Amino acid sequence: MSFSEKPIKAIEIIKLYDLAGWWEEREEQEIEKMLGSEVSVGAWKDEVLIGFARAVTDGKFRAYIEDVVIHNDYQKQGIGLKPISRLLDELTHIDIISLFCEEELIPFYEKNGFDFSKSQFVLHRKAGNN
Repeated sequence: MSFSEKPIKAIEIIKLYDLAGWWEEREEQEIEKMLGSEVSVGAWKDEVLIGFARAVTDGKFRAYIEDVVIHNDYQKQGIGLKPISRLLDELTHIDIISLFCEEELIPFYEKNGFDFSKSQFVLHRKAGNN
């Protein structure tokens, strides 16, 4: 597995999303645009992208880690810690870094210094919901 600097292609992310059962509605062109506007890291096994994580940020005060996904064949091997660690290295100048996850993943993120907060609630609004 490597974490060398190399471009991440949208088609590779689509494959990871598909394996995870995520975002089937997202298209390659949209993902390419996303990659151009965020901090993104990948993990490769040989030439295959097996892990991906990205962060959305205002560049100073806040960053949100999104779309942490690891290829099904490589899950539960500690591989997910590396993309998170790389993102955190890239975001050291940010005051607060947040993320949203499923409850069973809380221990995973606590290993990287994230704390569970009962004082905040996550609300979502999908496009088209007026």
